[in-house]
Amino acid sequence: MSREDTPLVDLQCEAHTYPDGTVGMHDVEFSVYADEVVALVGGNGAGKSTLLEHLNATLVPDDGELVVDGTPITEDNKGHARKEVGFVFQDADTQLVAPTVLDDVMFGLQNYGVSGDEAKQRAREALATVDATHLEERIPHYLSGGEKRLIGLAGVLVLEPSVIVLDEPLAGLDPERSRLVADRVRQIHQDGISVVLSTHDLDFAAEVADRVCVMADGNVVGSGTPQEVFYDDALLTSANLHPPSPVRVARDVGLDGSARPVTESELVALLTDGTADSEPIQSIDGSGDD
Repeated sequence: MSREDTPLVDLQCEAHTYPDGTVGMHDVEFSVYADEVVALVGGNGAGKSTLLEHLNATLVPDDGELVVDGTPITEDNKGHARKEVGFVFQDADTQLVAPTVLDDVMFGLQNYGVSGDEAKQRAREALATVDATHLEERIPHYLSGGEKRLIGLAGVLVLEPSVIVLDEPLAGLDPERSRLVADRVRQIHQDGISVVLSTHDLDFAAEVADRVCVMADGNVVGSGTPQEVFYDDALLTSANLHPPSPVRVARDVGLDGSARPVTESELVALLTDGTADSEPIQSIDGSGDD
């Protein structure tokens, strides 16, 4: 996918090696543009988290460069990267530092010198954005996993970044909490913030992403729209991935190859259009109408 506009974040990483000698990433070129959701998919050890942590200078390339909002990032201005690129870690507890939820969301603002009253107002606005106003007086460490993810997200949103990065945002969540987090990702995007996320859940990636990047062995081995990536069998096989369930069902029922549904709603629409005058079809979960 080619873009002519200037990226918000542009990473060129020839190599990143961890202290134990493990090569986490190599020969990676990765950019994030305005008004997009990018999903990184790949197996364990593919390099997804390593790439994400380079986007706000939590990690830095051994050989390469990170440019954020037109500014090359050095040791002296990492703060610029961390303000423009908000990071929500997979382990939400690592970001919860204050005695109450409201204090926690205010924490980053206060570090930037925002006054108490203004910080409190902005923190409450951020909590409202993630539908968590009712949690403001709760103790963060007693929240559920999904609630902690939302508070971590609010703590990033309050700093008004250009890009938000989420590392495995659905990990360990039940379906209801996963739906809630997915809804907030969509809302953030609608509010004009670009989102980059890693996930093992390709159905989730198909639902929320404008662009999908496939990682394997520390490199981005392919990218494109969900329709391009999730119907590319060779690409998915190279990364030991299976296509989302709607893609598999579309093939099983013999849909025209030009139709490329990647979400359940797209698949249902196509099947409904094609079977309006025929017997009811079996539902996606394998059950039929009784």
